[in-house]
Amino acid sequence: MLKIRLRRVGGKKQPSYRIVLADSREARDGAFIEQLGLYDPKTDPPTIVIDTIKTQEWISKGAQATDSVSRILNTHENQSKQKDV
Repeated sequence: MLKIRLRRVGGKKQPSYRIVLADSREARDGAFIEQLGLYDPKTDPPTIVIDTIKTQEWISKGAQATDSVSRILNTHENQSKQKDV
């Protein structure tokens, strides 16, 4: 099964994450199929950059987002709506 999940990058005590599409059997920081975005929780507000077109395309093909990524996607949608208004 394909999952949209976080892949940790960055140094010790300086986490940042890539939002990637990966096989659920791969390790957290292992091989992935495609990078879909970035998430940096250390900034204020947290930096979220997501390719929404690719993400929606993969979700329509059956990929499932993890709980963490689902929350990040919802936050990103809310921020996008606030900027449009």
